Amino acid sequence: MTMSPNFREYLVDQLEPFGPVTAKRMFGGGGLFRDGTMFALIADDVLYLKADEQNQADFEDRGMGPFFYEKKDRKEPVKMSYWEVPPNVLEDPGELCQWAVRAWEAARRSGTGKKNKKKAGAAPGGAQ
Repeated sequence: MTMSPNFREYLVDQLEPFGPVTAKRMFGGGGLFRDGTMFALIADDVLYLKADEQNQADFEDRGMGPFFYEKKDRKEPVKMSYWEVPPNVLEDPGELCQWAVRAWEAARRSGTGKKNKKKAGAAPGGAQ
């Protein structure tokens, strides 16, 4: 899994209208974050957005599938809740930003943002 600097810069530029997005290297690939919440995964210069029951059909309707990875202690690949972005969406900044909003909302619903806030020093119980 890799994330080339050119692809990272392309994505950050495409997502500029969505808001400040940061890219971080992780596990050989990378993640895209907004407000401390990871909403996208990059592996081998392919973009995958967070999906849940509210936006997964968008990916399925376009014939896209989820991200899988191999784990040493498991026979079968592990399926993640990140789904590949259709190429035509990737090339349209307006549409990509709409998909990114839904992915960011899915990530927030999953509790990803809450975990990041605790790491960032939020008070116990969610009080700030």
